[in-house]
Amino acid sequence: MLAGARMYLEDPRLSADGVDTYGQPRTCDTTLAKAYNKGFKDRMYRFVNNNDVVPHLPPEPAYTHVDALRHIDSRGRVHESMSLLGGLADHARGLPADVLAPASDGMRDHFIRSYLTALEKNLT
Repeated sequence: MLAGARMYLEDPRLSADGVDTYGQPRTCDTTLAKAYNKGFKDRMYRFVNNNDVVPHLPPEPAYTHVDALRHIDSRGRVHESMSLLGGLADHARGLPADVLAPASDGMRDHFIRSYLTALEKNLT
C-alpha cells in the first residue's frame, strides 16, 4: 500500500492500477489517508477478516486506515459495508470458533489462508 501511495504522490502518472490489502495494520495519518483515498478512488480494496486483530493496530487517532473496507464475516461472506450492530454480532459469532481457545480467533483470522479461503468461496 505504501509503495502505491509513494508512486502516486511522487508522480500520479505512475499510479498503480489498484491496491488490495489483507489484514493490514493502520499505516496512515489522516493527511496521507485523504490523499490515498483521492488518488485510488474505486481502485483500493482493504479486506479485513472477521476478528483479525492486526487491522486494529496501532491505535487510533495517531494512525488510521484508508477507505474501501471489504469485511469478511464469520461465515466467509464479503460485505462492502457492515453496520455497527451487524459487526458486533458477527464478531461475537466468530469468537467460539475454537471453544478451547476463543482468544486465538483474532490471530487465526489473520492468516492469509483464511483470507484466500473466504475470497475463493465468494467467487462461486
